[in-house]
Formats: sequence, C-alpha cells, structure tokens
Amino acid sequence: MNSQYKNRVNNQVIMHVQRFIRHEKSGGIVLGISVIIALFLANSPWAAQYFYFFEQKIGFTVNDKSYLNFDLYHWINDGLMAMFFFVVGLELKREFIAGELSNIRKAILPIGAAIGGMVVPALIYLFFNSAEPAAKGWGIPMATDIAFALGVLYLLGNKVPLSIKVFLTALAIVDDLGAVLVIAFFYTSDISILSLVIGLGFVLAMFITNKMGVKNVIFYAVLGIGGVWMAFLLSGVHATIAAVLAAFMIPADSRINENTYIARISKLLRRFKEADPNDNRTLENEQVHILDRIKEDTNSAIPPLQRLEHAMHPLVAFIIMPIFALANAGVSFGDVNFAVLFSTNVALGVALGLLLGKVIGVVGTSIVLIKLKIATPPIGMTKRKLLGIGFLAAIGFTMSMFITTLAFTDPTLLIQAKIGIFTASIIGGVVGYCLLKKK
Repeated sequence: MNSQYKNRVNNQVIMHVQRFIRHEKSGGIVLGISVIIALFLANSPWAAQYFYFFEQKIGFTVNDKSYLNFDLYHWINDGLMAMFFFVVGLELKREFIAGELSNIRKAILPIGAAIGGMVVPALIYLFFNSAEPAAKGWGIPMATDIAFALGVLYLLGNKVPLSIKVFLTALAIVDDLGAVLVIAFFYTSDISILSLVIGLGFVLAMFITNKMGVKNVIFYAVLGIGGVWMAFLLSGVHATIAAVLAAFMIPADSRINENTYIARISKLLRRFKEADPNDNRTLENEQVHILDRIKEDTNSAIPPLQRLEHAMHPLVAFIIMPIFALANAGVSFGDVNFAVLFSTNVALGVALGLLLGKVIGVVGTSIVLIKLKIATPPIGMTKRKLLGIGFLAAIGFTMSMFITTLAFTDPTLLIQAKIGIFTASIIGGVVGYCLLKKK
C-alpha cells in the first residue's frame, strides 16, 4: 500500500513538472517575441511615443488629494508583477510540500547549486563595482529566467532527460526564492511600520482561516489583494513580497480526499450509466444534475493552491510577463553614448556575473556536493550536461531586469545593466543549447 501511494505521488509530481515545463517553454517563446518588439519600438520612429506611453500616470483623486498616483512602469512592476510572484509563491509551496524540494536528499543538489549560482555572481559583480551607486546592482546577476531556460530545453526535445529538466526547474525555483529574499531585505524604500503591521495582520488572518478549513478562493483573493498587497504597496516593502506571503497562505489540501472522491465519482458514474437515456443529442435533466455533482466534487478534490496555480499560469506566461518585457526591455541604441555606456563597470559586472558566476556557482557547487557524496546527480547527468545547465542558468532576463528597476534610477546605469543582461542571456542560451545538444 505504501509503495503504491509513493508511486502515485511520484507520478503526480512528474505530471505537474511536465505541465509546468509545457507552460514555461511556450511562455518563453512569447516572452522572446515581446523583447524583440520592445527593442524594435525603442529604436523605431515611434520611440518617443513608446517611452511616453509607459510614463503616463494612473490613480484617483478625492477632495483634490491624489491616491496611488503611479506611472504605468510602477503599476506594471509593482502590480502586474505581483501576480507573477504570487504564482512563484504557489510553486514554491507546492515544491516544498510534494515536489522535488520535499525530499531533502533530492533537494540538496538543486538547493546547493542555486545558492552557489547566486553567491558567486554577486561577488563577481561587486569585484567590478564596489562603489556606490553602481554597487547597488549586486543582486542583478543572481537570478535565472526559468521561462527562457526551459524554452531552450524544449527546443532540444528528448535529447535532454526529464530528470535534468526537473533539476533545472527545482534550481530555478530555489533561485526565485533567493531573489524574493534579496528584494525583501535589500531593495526596499523607507518603511511605514503602520502599513506593514496592517499587511502582516491580513497575512495572519489568511493563515488562521486556512487552519480553520476555509477553502474559498475568492475569500483569499479579497484578503490577499485588498489587504496584504495594498498594505505592502503603501508600506515601502516591495509589493511583490506581499504576493509571495499571500501565496504561502493558500490552502494546499482539498475539501475531500482521494478515496472519498473516488467513491463519490464511482457512485455518480453508476447513476449516470443507469439513468434513462433519450434518443436525442441532449441529456436528460437527471444526467445534467449528475454531471453537475461530478463537477462540484472534482473542484472540491483539487486543492485551492493547485487550482490557482493551474488557472494563473497562462495569464502570467502569456500576458503579464510579455507586458513586463514590453515595458522594460526597450533600449534605444541610437541614444546610447558608448563613452558613457562604459563609464562604469555595471554592464561588465552583470555580464560576467551571469556568464561566469552562474556557471562557476552552479557547476562548481554541484560537483563538490556530488564528490563529497552529500547529493546524488539526476539520472542521465554528465559533466557536459551539467555545464550546459550552468550556461542556461546564466539566462537572467525577467528577474534580473526586475531587480534592475529596483536597484537603479539613473537612466545610464539602467541601460548599462540591461546591455549586460541581454549580452549574457544570449550567449548563455546559445552556449547552453550547443553543449546540451551534443551527446
């Protein structure tokens, strides 16, 4: 019975990873197209209109006093991207509960590789940029863009075993958690203690209602958006942290367990089969009623966490991340003064931090953990494939670009960081693809 249960859990984990990969590779393609469109618009005759559009402010006024009056850049980076981080939080919680990170023996290698892949890039960046304000960008080369990385793996098809795709997925998820912690502790503005306490109060309310057995998704949406996210937005702590905290409060257990669900569905299917059919293409009222019951029981059998993750993945992959790319990836090369561009080592620090730091950190840490027999390599992992994974981890577009918007306000530093991200991501993707393509 235990072995059957373990096999069922393992099959479910593999199924979730495969579905996740399918979403991510498709999202990576759409994200790449969005980057190209943003670069085209920024260097086209419509460049002025492109930049002006995202500078428009949206808010509301009460008694001649403005509230939440932010430009589109701010709403996208603090609003829409909060939904991206909410899904990241859901994925993290699922991985810790029933995924690759739930088994400490399996989790050691991707966790260690992710930590090495964050620390070494930050040190390389600081080696080249030790003085302020450039030093504030040390968090930029720490991140891996899972959508682009898995998109490259998809292009390789069955040349890369599923176990290695799972390893990269787990590594990137731990990487995301590290980025969230970096944003929380190092990229926040002046903090309003009152707003922060109110936000944490809503988090506590979500936690208590979760423990009380409340499973209503709309209830958690009201508390999460109207309470946690709004309070954090006004507190000075980045609003995306609120999204991750809210995600961790979403229930991960269902209203009815598997055995109860199987018993109910079996009974309903028998009733459906025994119901008097008609000779028309439509169903009898009794059959429609039975199908409605099946639908209700099926929804009750899916944990709210997984239901939300499944529903929001397409929204994040095909709408939110492309919008983020359209707003932030536009670099006007015609206005770039190359003497100013290399006036600091930001571009060099970001590029080398991603390309060298990620490879040295991911590959080096993995080899040490395997040699010391602290962790075991995934099935099919070779030194060449591990090196290829290291280069794919150097694709740092989305999260690196996001941290750039938090680290710098100087337009010159912003452009320098973006050039470094583009350079490293393109080279890392191409080199990683070539290494993994060879047997």
